[in-house]
Amino acid sequence: MKVYFVGAGPGDPELLTIKAQRLLCAAKCCIYAGSLVSDQVLALLPENCEKHDSAAMSLNETIAIMQSCQERFLDVVRLHTGEPALFGAIAEQMRELEKCQITFEVIPGISSFQAAAAAIQTELTAPDIAQTVILSRIAGRTPVPPEQELEHLAATRSTLCLFLSVHQIVKMTRTLIPYYGATCPIAVVYRASWPDQVVVEGTLTDIVDQVKQAGITRTAMILVGPALRRQGGRSKLYDETFSHGYRKSQS
Repeated sequence: MKVYFVGAGPGDPELLTIKAQRLLCAAKCCIYAGSLVSDQVLALLPENCEKHDSAAMSLNETIAIMQSCQERFLDVVRLHTGEPALFGAIAEQMRELEKCQITFEVIPGISSFQAAAAAIQTELTAPDIAQTVILSRIAGRTPVPPEQELEHLAATRSTLCLFLSVHQIVKMTRTLIPYYGATCPIAVVYRASWPDQVVVEGTLTDIVDQVKQAGITRTAMILVGPALRRQGGRSKLYDETFSHGYRKSQS
């Protein structure tokens, strides 16, 4: 018996990995985050699969189902939205499984920050502008270490991908403007890759009003940074004057 922590991807079932799709289509028991995993992904589960929505479950209740499956020699698909390693709360589950001597495996998935970048058709890195991407969140009910507060991240002027933070967008923009400037581009993508996806693009000055008008209060990815201007120098990779291991300079 094994527990598979499977990345459900951002929502579009076609963005599942082949391995994730195979496990879902053959699942005997699936524990999933009902408020976050799309119906289209759940539709891949067989009719006779035991389905458990973890939205209202505690850690102990989740582990109890896994223990029950262990006794019945059933594998478990623990379905997490996006990429399980990012804000997936899988570490605490794995610690409990180790105590129960239940083996597990993690199947990675596409994250919402990647789907959001695809939705706005941009590159998160740009030569001479941004060569670092930071994945983070704003402190709320879940605290953030002091050295990782938003103002410290903003000081790098990297591309920021902020999870679970759209409800604090007023605080966020006020914090970022001194570092990025009022005209810095920002995008808020609600349910990236879902059928009801909504994309709002603007600047740190006007994005708050746009987000309010769109009625976005949760389940959104925030991308911000000068790289979103889609400007900047060309990469060296395809520069005809640049030599590397596979191509000689043409000049």
